[in-house]
Amino acid sequence: MKYNRECEVAVEAVREAARLCVDVRKSLVGTMEKEDRSPVTVADFGSQALVCRRLKSVFPGDPIVAEEDASVLRGAEQSAMREMVCEFVRVYTQADEDTICDWIDAGNGDVAERFWTLDPIDGTKGFLRGDQYAVALALVDCGEVKVAALACPALPVDMEEMEGDCGVLFVAVRGEGTQAMPLVGGDGVDVRIDDPAWRFAESVESSHCDFDAQQAVARAVGIVSPSLRMDSQVKYGAVARGDAALYLRLPSPEYPGYRENIWDHAAGALIVEEAGGKVSDMFGRPLDFVSAAQMEDNRGVVVSAREIHARVIDALRDM
Repeated sequence: MKYNRECEVAVEAVREAARLCVDVRKSLVGTMEKEDRSPVTVADFGSQALVCRRLKSVFPGDPIVAEEDASVLRGAEQSAMREMVCEFVRVYTQADEDTICDWIDAGNGDVAERFWTLDPIDGTKGFLRGDQYAVALALVDCGEVKVAALACPALPVDMEEMEGDCGVLFVAVRGEGTQAMPLVGGDGVDVRIDDPAWRFAESVESSHCDFDAQQAVARAVGIVSPSLRMDSQVKYGAVARGDAALYLRLPSPEYPGYRENIWDHAAGALIVEEAGGKVSDMFGRPLDFVSAAQMEDNRGVVVSAREIHARVIDALRDM
């Protein structure tokens, strides 16, 4: 496997970061506001610090394009928040505050021929309310996503047993397929979208998408069961293992200028594609993860079992 080492490091990185997130959520020691007013937690910064530390120790020349930066933590007025971040990071590795902030800022890299993209907590609102969230990491090389690791700490191992064990880690390498393994460790199993549940997945937050349009498209392809509403790239994992046949993220009419960020989709897209699914924007165009941190030329996201993708795009064109 060409990307064997990258795959190993990605799995180690998101697994460690997810454990930190679980630690923080158990105590929920504090939240703050991002500049865009979405909530962020100690876990967001701690997760990014751990992942960037591990990547830079093994692949020091690779840029990392991640969601957070440490500028908000460095000021004297944020000393309490900074101390909390460092407290949780130090469970996994010893470092001073400046070093931990530097690890976070290692995620301020630029898109390049080869780079990593990271969402340290995708689904911060889900994290805060006790629902789904993910740690999402992808390697982009030579114009394609080559490696993806997606840790889903709150995802049931079996969707038919919602009260059973939780914690799934999806990993994919281009051309090698997708596996799902227990987040706590253990062997992975191949996942394929062979006989998916006939339902569709969508976001929980109404501001993220156009619910009415999504329901209409689902009905147009014959899906009438209630949607599976989940935060974060966990929805990609759900499609990859057949918990849903379709995931729609159609742009909200309230935010016509909104564009998706690459870290919100890169890992999940490869995981679905390597499981036999198809991913595009709402016009059927491939998602562009290589031009910039925002996908300026894409609108919406369609993720599905391969056999229904064309029907979904046709339904969107007819709307």
